[in-house]
Amino acid sequence: MEGIPRGWAGVRTLPWYVAGSQVLGVTCVVITGVWMGHYYGGYAWDGSSQQFNVHPLCMVLGLVFLYGDGVLVYRVFRNESKRSVKILHALLHMMALIISIVGLVAVFDYHNSSNIPNMYSLHSWCGMLTFVLFFLQWLLGLAFFLFPWASTLLRSWYLPLHIFFGLVLLAMAVGSSLMGITEKLLFSSQSSSSKLAPEAALANVLGLLLVCFVILVGYVVSREEFRRPPNPEEEALSVHFNTLGEGSGPSSP
Repeated sequence: MEGIPRGWAGVRTLPWYVAGSQVLGVTCVVITGVWMGHYYGGYAWDGSSQQFNVHPLCMVLGLVFLYGDGVLVYRVFRNESKRSVKILHALLHMMALIISIVGLVAVFDYHNSSNIPNMYSLHSWCGMLTFVLFFLQWLLGLAFFLFPWASTLLRSWYLPLHIFFGLVLLAMAVGSSLMGITEKLLFSSQSSSSKLAPEAALANVLGLLLVCFVILVGYVVSREEFRRPPNPEEEALSVHFNTLGEGSGPSSP
């Protein structure tokens, strides 16, 4: 249509995609809470199996939902001060980090109290790798962008890696969650089969919604027209990963 800037029609759909991601994310957290609360007796911090229930809830809330929201802030707040968006991005990921630490402490403490070996499954290996890489990604983001000590050239080199691994880590978090869901259902099938069918249906719905969440977040982040509009004052700070080979480009993720 004449008179409408290129990409404007796409930008108008952004709030719908963001709203959809929030509905999916909140639903995943609620289903996780209901699953652990209804089928496994709720939550506690006493070394019992109820303490284990804190683990999946914290990991879905922190390492999936809040982490995904942190990835989206540069698309949601497209016209806000970039410094403010950076701070919000860092704070959301710090909240995700803290909640994830609570979830990890809960499962390790439960295992130790119950004389269960730690780090014996593929789920635990992938989950711990995801957490460690996420922590390193957060520290590097602080060092390079929020409290920038690095040169413009170095920040421009690191930015595409930061963006790429940000999405990779979200996918790894969801993948680890799917393995955890499967592992939990396998343990449930060994102890009792009478309640497994409705529980498995709920858990499978959770897994599908987690996949939908990461796909939707990845789609929003990868759409060119959803990026922050270029700001001449921010142009020297960073360069977008799609334009590194051209020698210059927009500054925001």
